Amino acid sequence: MRWRVVAVVAATLGMVFGAVLPMRAAAEAAYQHRQEFITAPDGTRLHADVLRPVGVADDVRTPVIMTVSPYRAHLAYLSQPRLGGGPSTKDLSVEMFLAAGYTYVIVDLRGFGGSNGCPDFGGPNERSDVKTAVEWAAGQPWSTGRVGLTGISYEAWTGIMGLAARPAGLAAVAAFAPVVDPYSYLYMQGIAWKFSGKPVTESGVRPGDLAGMEHVLIASTPGHWADSAEYQANASSFDPGCFQRYLSETGNHDPATRFWQERDLVEQVRGSTIPLFLGQGFVDYNTRAHRVFELWDALGPGEHKAWFGQWGHRNCFEKCGTPFFGDELMGFFDKHVARRDVTVPGPRVTVGQFDGRWRGEQTWPPADARPVSVAVRPGAYTDRGLVPGPDRDVWSFSQPLAQDQHFAGVSTATLHLDGPAEATVTVELYDVAPDGRATVITRGIAPVSATANVRLLAQDWPIPAGHRIGVRITDVIDDVWAHPPAFARVTLTGGQVRLPLLETVRTPDIPGGLTEGIPKWRAEKTITLPPELVNNATVTVDFPPRATR
Repeated sequence: MRWRVVAVVAATLGMVFGAVLPMRAAAEAAYQHRQEFITAPDGTRLHADVLRPVGVADDVRTPVIMTVSPYRAHLAYLSQPRLGGGPSTKDLSVEMFLAAGYTYVIVDLRGFGGSNGCPDFGGPNERSDVKTAVEWAAGQPWSTGRVGLTGISYEAWTGIMGLAARPAGLAAVAAFAPVVDPYSYLYMQGIAWKFSGKPVTESGVRPGDLAGMEHVLIASTPGHWADSAEYQANASSFDPGCFQRYLSETGNHDPATRFWQERDLVEQVRGSTIPLFLGQGFVDYNTRAHRVFELWDALGPGEHKAWFGQWGHRNCFEKCGTPFFGDELMGFFDKHVARRDVTVPGPRVTVGQFDGRWRGEQTWPPADARPVSVAVRPGAYTDRGLVPGPDRDVWSFSQPLAQDQHFAGVSTATLHLDGPAEATVTVELYDVAPDGRATVITRGIAPVSATANVRLLAQDWPIPAGHRIGVRITDVIDDVWAHPPAFARVTLTGGQVRLPLLETVRTPDIPGGLTEGIPKWRAEKTITLPPELVNNATVTVDFPPRATR
């Protein structure tokens, strides 16, 4: 197929799993475009859009940036019609990479866009697709043989699949808000997460059980009328048995099934030395700040980078409060994919604290985070979900802090309960100001059992002196998880919550300010508690003194 020169405007709005993704504003760009079909080892035909800088001859070898995606159909980008057809480049920063001398390749996962086959939700067939696509691009006469994978959300997940599959030619991966374990993406210990109803609301309204149906609908997008016969045939192929299995497996809440076990990438990536630029928002409503940090800790030695901070489902080209992201990303790929003689700017880990300040770290969670135990008061609550009432929670509050503390890492709780297994227990941690305003720091959920272990989401949150730390034990948070109420009484006889608190005082050392996520989180996740509740539910916590670096 001959190259075509196409003028495009890369827009700034995209959606992944129904969430709006504000991206870097883009200027008008031009590229040469051709389409290819790649044959996978099992015979599946994968469609690729190949974009090259204008004026670069076919035999000029360039480094390659690639996005492997279920969302890049020519006729629609998720639910957004694309009547003009052609390559779907929204939020991919294609123009930035073309201007830097890269070829950009967009590959449709099996079952999506112009590729045939059965969708696999991160399974071995999709990992094979990523491997096939990378090795194909590395072997083309217009390629230097070095490929970098990049993307957000599912398109970041395929980057992590690349780390697991280890294809020849994969030189680096940039993955922002990735799925690393699709079970924990949809369910937390068997309870379905709710996903936002953007653009109408960010509150959770769509249970994780429905993700399979949403992807079946995306996979059913027909080809554009200007597409080739093979593209249109692949796009219109329909296998009822494939979709039935897909819906059944993704709707299964049991983490022990083979389907879920073989899709957990944390162990499959362990020891990887391929450079990874990883990003995750602590206040992401979509891919929550959960197992991604296990994957980060599982990496082998290598020139890895990370950005962790107070933003939602995005990378940090904009709305993160600091302008350095683009330079770091470009430097990362220039060094590891293009092999240019550059120094990648910035620290190994860039951390955005909830107070709007920024610092660099070598590791995250930081090495000096130590667990401090908070005993929870006994009590009882009724598991009844949306039905309101005063008997749905048990509170415990620390004494006012004598000095600043810094929550950084993953909190866990062990609770002793008496109640039915179909009931749930949620732990929420709060930063409680002297005037009673209490803001959620983090939360987690588990089924009720005699000894329930709850793992909360990660966060990095300075807590000022004079504030208290509040612990709320309840049945479920209705806009965060989907749980059918048990209408049963649950008795809490005791337990403890372990807080990861930094031993050493941090001095923010990176210029920056508030992200979009901080005021939004404060507005949505702050309540006012009456003084009598706070003063009558105090437990004494042994907060250790903190040292200054």
